[in-house]
Amino acid sequence: MAAGASVIKTPHSPLNIVREMLPTLSYNSPVTQNVNRRNFLRGTGATLLTLSAKTSVPDASAAPAPMPVIDTHIHFYDPRRKDGIPWPPSTDAVLYHPVLPPLFESTVKPVGVTGAVVIEASPRLEDNQWVLDLVKGDPMIVAFVANLEAGTPEFRTNLARFHKNPLVRGVRIFDEKFVAGVSKPAFLEDLKRLADADLSLDAIGETDTKWLAPLLTVTEKVPNLRIIINHMPEEPPAWKADQIRALAKHPQVYCKVSGVLKTVAGKTATDAAAYRAVLDQLWEMFGPDRVVYGSNWPKSDHLAPYATVFSVVKQYVERKGTAAQEKFFSKNAQAFYKWA
Repeated sequence: MAAGASVIKTPHSPLNIVREMLPTLSYNSPVTQNVNRRNFLRGTGATLLTLSAKTSVPDASAAPAPMPVIDTHIHFYDPRRKDGIPWPPSTDAVLYHPVLPPLFESTVKPVGVTGAVVIEASPRLEDNQWVLDLVKGDPMIVAFVANLEAGTPEFRTNLARFHKNPLVRGVRIFDEKFVAGVSKPAFLEDLKRLADADLSLDAIGETDTKWLAPLLTVTEKVPNLRIIINHMPEEPPAWKADQIRALAKHPQVYCKVSGVLKTVAGKTATDAAAYRAVLDQLWEMFGPDRVVYGSNWPKSDHLAPYATVFSVVKQYVERKGTAAQEKFFSKNAQAFYKWA
């Protein structure tokens, strides 16, 4: 069993429940007056089947979550494609293998994940289409975030092209693009187009925090653009509370909790207590309505198996009650990405 997994207890088996029902069926009741023994047993058998379906307990390792769980940050790719892939590199022994929907489904269903948002990691334009074709009709995929370059002559056309697909709910932009583009009218105009289309922006910074000030400028100049900061609390590296708090003051800015686990001295802590202080800080800044679950799978495999990544976050959020869990694991994501 994954760390922190809970065990569902069923004090009464279906047979015991029916046994407990029997004394309540007095000989003066309408049931016993109008049915014979055979009909009663037939009905009881149906009741047993119904109760069994409702109360049977699956293997604890595959126990489903008690509510919808949307993972808002996963990637798909296949290095066997004719033109290969730009990421991950072939030197990455952990990640360099086909990562496709069947693998995702078999990985996450045992822990109760019910859906996902696919984030395009490749900068190649047609790789967006490759993923959209790959996931077409897949009931587990609720949204797709394209990788398009704002501030270029092609952005408007490319946005219009991919926005025709209802699965496309936003665009992903990396840190250096904010630094280079925030002073350019074309960049801000493209972000306004994104907002006017009711699409969102996934903002990611893997190197430093220099881009957070330009991102703050974006929130002020394009106030109707929904923005979600990726991979917190681990990224952006060495962020300061005042930097994130300044962004969190804007109600259209969300926090994607997709970078929780970290390795220190060659070891990865798998107890939620190790991350509680920083997660509490993010929760206080953004509030319960703007924090969203993500795994960063399969990149997260560098730190721990998916079940462990999910368990650590679940341990933390469980302490906040059912309503907070529902928001964190699905409702906030739907409010942000606005999938159909």
